[in-house]
Amino acid sequence: MSGGNMGDVRRAGGTVTRPAGPWTPAVHRLLHHLADAGVTGIPLPVAISPDGSRETVTYVDGEVPAYPMPAWVWGEPALTSSAALLRRLHDATVDVAHDGPWRSPAREPAEVICHHDAAPYNLVYADGIAVGAIDWDFAAPGPRVWDLAYLAYRIVPLTTEDVGDGFGPRERATRLDLLLAAYGSDASAGEVIRVAAERLRALAEFSDAQSVTQRRPELAAHAALYRRDAAALDGGALP
Repeated sequence: MSGGNMGDVRRAGGTVTRPAGPWTPAVHRLLHHLADAGVTGIPLPVAISPDGSRETVTYVDGEVPAYPMPAWVWGEPALTSSAALLRRLHDATVDVAHDGPWRSPAREPAEVICHHDAAPYNLVYADGIAVGAIDWDFAAPGPRVWDLAYLAYRIVPLTTEDVGDGFGPRERATRLDLLLAAYGSDASAGEVIRVAAERLRALAEFSDAQSVTQRRPELAAHAALYRRDAAALDGGALP
């Protein structure tokens, strides 16, 4: 396995090497905490290179889907199990120290440690059921709804782009309700949609910056989509 959307990621047997940075020690403390709390399906830290530029973690076995998503991603089992997994992960981070530095900015209220990219392409599935989560390098303290809104954006989905899901507004509304129920969230659908718009604007700014620093012009196109989707979600309505 080789790849990685934001850097060089390589698998060698039961381990994966990835880019590291000043945030990596905090992420490794988080992953150790999750493991100690009995959470499964997450990568476990193995080492950081002497120069701090690479990390090695364990490989998490299972299926990680990518766009264009396979049809099973749009099934109700994937939807509800993804939300339930996110809840378990969040609950296990409530007492994690917030000391950084973190790669993503902390957000208030800092209820949990957010994954910051909770989406099917960072979740591990077995027979269509979410059983794990990878790519924790953007984790940082934040409110539960920050992660939940982004998961909704990706798996309900809330985007205006045709990603092959085939859902209309009524089906999306039903799926959003299912997602919130599976997570056990007190947030309303309208609140989640409004937070998703805020999340997408922040992601657009980040993507624009990365398109320059990483010399990846395609990220500017991603940023434009995020802004269009954010505008469509303004006011708490489905696109």
